[in-house]
Amino acid sequence: KAERPLPRVLAISEVDRLLAEARAHADAADGAPAQFRAERMLCLLSILAVTGLRVSELVSLPLAAAAADESFLAIRGKGGRERLVPLSEGARAGIRRFMAVRSASRHAASKWLFPSHGGSGHLTRQHFGLELKLLAGRAGLAAERISPHVLRHACASYLLERGTDLRAVQQMLGYDDTATTEIYTHVQGSRLQQVVDRHHPLAKKS
Repeated sequence: KAERPLPRVLAISEVDRLLAEARAHADAADGAPAQFRAERMLCLLSILAVTGLRVSELVSLPLAAAAADESFLAIRGKGGRERLVPLSEGARAGIRRFMAVRSASRHAASKWLFPSHGGSGHLTRQHFGLELKLLAGRAGLAAERISPHVLRHACASYLLERGTDLRAVQQMLGYDDTATTEIYTHVQGSRLQQVVDRHHPLAKKS
């Protein structure tokens, strides 16, 4: 069986640059259409960076997802399986900012959280991916390194680096089993070495 390639991962500082550029662009947006697009992008990125949602799950979030308990998002993933994904304060702030603009826009009556004029009624994966690369360029990052899927991988890697167990990451990202999640264990090398040195009874014996 062919080995799975290691996922590309962004440094936290690079994700911070993306978020800072998205926030600055939203703050400087001139005119209702431009402000809508900029706030939508900031909201999308704020959610994706801390939840690791699949891009298809993210762009197709229903409006009801923002109207429910804002501490979590109820996600219907692959195979119709549902899961609860926690939101950070930054993500909640991004949603609140976008909802204030969205409620005054021509899309206010849409059933989708991220509405668009396309046939699906919501923002497409392709459009979001293109806007994300444009954002990366403005932030001084190589656009070819940035995609929604790379940000999903980054989220999982950050959680594991800080001690989150594979089972929790599996549940949050909606993987069928931990075997899929184990592709991220390459980022844990130094942390796992520290665990062995600190806790294994034979680690300090020559």
